[in-house]
Amino acid sequence: MSYARRRLCIALAVLFLFNIGLIALAPEASAASYKRGSTGSVVKEIQRKLQAWGYYSGAVDGVYGTMTEAAVSWFQRKNGLTVDGKAGAQTLAAMGISTAGIVEQSTSGDAALLARLISAEARGESYEGQVAVGAVVMNRIHHPSFPNTISGVIYQKGAFSCLNEGQFDQPVAQSAYQAARDAMNGYDPTGGAIYYFNPATATSKWIWSRPLLVTIGSHRFCA
Repeated sequence: MSYARRRLCIALAVLFLFNIGLIALAPEASAASYKRGSTGSVVKEIQRKLQAWGYYSGAVDGVYGTMTEAAVSWFQRKNGLTVDGKAGAQTLAAMGISTAGIVEQSTSGDAALLARLISAEARGESYEGQVAVGAVVMNRIHHPSFPNTISGVIYQKGAFSCLNEGQFDQPVAQSAYQAARDAMNGYDPTGGAIYYFNPATATSKWIWSRPLLVTIGSHRFCA
């Protein structure tokens, strides 16, 4: 065999092995993965399954929050899976959930996620005060200093204390759902605020330095 022909054979063999590797990796690479901040119908199915099996006691709302994450971790631990709190390909398969052909509609999930935040942050506030909290989230989405999705804004590290204080996992007030929809539809009683705080409890000098736009109930809304 000539040197040129030998090189061609080697090149073809390498290309064949490379393609085989891509085929082997493709299912895992393209497999859907759900984690804290995810929303949608598959998240609801995960919650339903875990609730039926006794791992989850929260609401089946399609919002992958801390309770869902903890339930997935528990399920993974009990079933010999990698414990990371994320519902990837192996975990979904163990639950008997297939995502093939599913096109997620995130709007309803985003509304539920925003409603959960509003309920946690503005429980006891007037309806206008609840919408105002939702409006801050929506304003942040359009501001270059913040993530550009509802889940990204809400789960941004240190953004909302309710995520670490247990309030976020409490039952959602019914009024918060309508407040979330109104905020998502553009109702903004704050006049463009991207921050808010309760002056009765705030100790940060920085937050007090933000320009005040309006006070609604117990919150000051700032630029």
